[in-house]
Amino acid sequence: MKILAINGSPRKEWNTATLLEKALEGAASKGAETELINLYDLDFKGCTSCFSCKIKNGKSYGKCAYKDELTPILNKVADADAIILGSPIYLGYVTGEMKSFLERMIYPYLVYDPERSSLFKGKIPTGFIYTLGAPESRVKEMGYDSQFKMIEMLLTRMFGSSESLVVYDTLQFDDYSKYVSSSMDPVAKAKRHSEVFPLECQKAFDMGVRFTKAK
Repeated sequence: MKILAINGSPRKEWNTATLLEKALEGAASKGAETELINLYDLDFKGCTSCFSCKIKNGKSYGKCAYKDELTPILNKVADADAIILGSPIYLGYVTGEMKSFLERMIYPYLVYDPERSSLFKGKIPTGFIYTLGAPESRVKEMGYDSQFKMIEMLLTRMFGSSESLVVYDTLQFDDYSKYVSSSMDPVAKAKRHSEVFPLECQKAFDMGVRFTKAK
């Protein structure tokens, strides 16, 4: 069983990456083959609206025709038995790299046909781990939940199922005194990181375990 994790954060050793690694640890504990891919290592673009993936009997029907460093990753997606995505929230949405990746990953499988919703090979579990520096109350006030639900709906339509893990009030800096951040309480942030973040890591680990049992 192959489980693929996609990191949409520019940071490779911070909240999002840590949670994805924990999810893969959970999957690996049950014998799954795992791989973590960092999108910020790749040179790629979002969808260019060429529509090659929609041409009847076309050589690229159902797959992205654009060739760049994302192409081999999309091939790995096609062969995966489960996919776990991760991104911090920047300005109310996932990072630009993750948004571009979602366009390239999802659109080729989307079918404008009432008889069929997806061209993907079958049904596999998908998950999305979101990290935010804001507390849960603020996130709900801003309406970010609607974005999470939209992505979950799209992933479910394309791949069969999806679940989300939203991790709030994360530690943004290793030393808050270096940054203009007077609205934040660094002591409270550090306390939450030491007490609550490990629990979120366990949830990510459990997601990885669950995904191995979904096949």
